Amino acid sequence: MCKVLQIPRSTYYYELSKQTVDDSDDIISHKVVEIFNMNRQCFGTRRIKYELNKLGLKVSRRRIGRIMKSESLVSAYTSLKYRTYPSLSNERNIMNNLGRNFIRKAPMEVLVSDLTYVKVSGNGITYVYLLICLIVRLSDIVQVRKKIAISCQQR
Repeated sequence: MCKVLQIPRSTYYYELSKQTVDDSDDIISHKVVEIFNMNRQCFGTRRIKYELNKLGLKVSRRRIGRIMKSESLVSAYTSLKYRTYPSLSNERNIMNNLGRNFIRKAPMEVLVSDLTYVKVSGNGITYVYLLICLIVRLSDIVQVRKKIAISCQQR
């Protein structure tokens, strides 16, 4: 047939392959939209590629990205992990009103506070606010630590 039409055989196969790609492009774009909508519109190109691989379709992430862009599909991003940023709070000049005299006579006369965060599995980060009264003397703190150490050893 190529001899009659006077075209090279490679042109025939090239045009034949272009036609099948157009058909498969519609199938792939339909599958991409279907997978995207079935998964609460959260999947990006990597996860859609993984799902298409499970279905037996080999598609590049860039092609999936182009299909998503043409279909106006934007995935809902997961929240960023919390990152601490260095602050200048420890470099400020704060007046020493106590004069390192931590022994007080009345409770709640002098309070010290601290705000920190603790990583908790499942919930991410939980903030802890500590408020300490300076009426407690150092010897009392040492006794509490000893009691905690003894209780941990008994377990």
